[in-house]
Amino acid sequence: MDQLLIDKIVDHLQKARTVLLATHVFPDGDALGSQIALGNILRSLGKKVVLFGEEPVSHLYDFLPGSDRIDLTSPEPAQFDCAVALDCGDAERMGHDMERIRAIHPLIVIDHHKGNEGFGDLNWVDPARAATGEMVYDLAFALGAEISYETAYCLYAAIVTDTGSFKYSSTTAETFRVVRKLVEKGVKPAEVAGHLFDNFTVNRLRLMQEVLATLEIFMDGKIAVIHVSQEMYDRTGTTQTDTENFVNYPRSLIPVKVAVFIKANSKGGLSVSMRSKGSDCDVTRVAHRFGGGGHRNAAGCRFQDQSIQQVRDLLVAELRPLLDSACVEQV
Repeated sequence: MDQLLIDKIVDHLQKARTVLLATHVFPDGDALGSQIALGNILRSLGKKVVLFGEEPVSHLYDFLPGSDRIDLTSPEPAQFDCAVALDCGDAERMGHDMERIRAIHPLIVIDHHKGNEGFGDLNWVDPARAATGEMVYDLAFALGAEISYETAYCLYAAIVTDTGSFKYSSTTAETFRVVRKLVEKGVKPAEVAGHLFDNFTVNRLRLMQEVLATLEIFMDGKIAVIHVSQEMYDRTGTTQTDTENFVNYPRSLIPVKVAVFIKANSKGGLSVSMRSKGSDCDVTRVAHRFGGGGHRNAAGCRFQDQSIQQVRDLLVAELRPLLDSACVEQV
């Protein structure tokens, strides 16, 4: 951890009176949990905090205490002394109000995505951390702030989400050190897991049935691809938010090294999620090839004006040599 950088971030946050907290569009549990938690921490220090979101909180995460605080109003830069972008691998991920957020200074970036090149005035980017929630926990300690039960709940949900229930290779001893402290605050792991993973509606289950029926296998089972089209959303009365964690089903197949999920998005394009196992294939290398980013085992990118089949072919073509070279190295 860069202590000098942390000290600078702490100094700016302590001096600020009004702070905007933003995260990426279609926030997952790490993004939203970190955003709400940091908001609680800063309010406990007497700050006025606005939690900005481009769209309403997904029904998958409205169980998080404080999720009703998300403000959909476009921010006015002059109203803020400081802004923090949480869990954003690049500026574009902040959505339509990106330029408004970037006009607030200082802009502090707190993120753990490997491909983040730093788009803020102060950039705390640590790919060694399993989740942004871990980093927010450390920031609370640096600020001398007490972590409430509600804050601990949000941070625990953030970390569980981004570690895949602690099964991804990004999970470290540090991860368990942090979650131990959060559980000691009264967080019940079984309760959080129930909200995160036992949360299907009938429509969402029907969507998953259709998505899994699209399964295609390549490279003798090393690559598995699934997809969802706008027509599938329309038939099942669902949206992109209902596809959360679907990519983990093809990933769970025994021979699969990389799972790819191609999703129709609200902007008329396609969003891609990739998940790999172990250290055999760094999927960020493929995501970067198409302007995306992420982690070694979890990355994504977006496409416009391409069909699902075209995107599938592009991704499989990029993944083949990576997996071939991994197999050669293991021999």
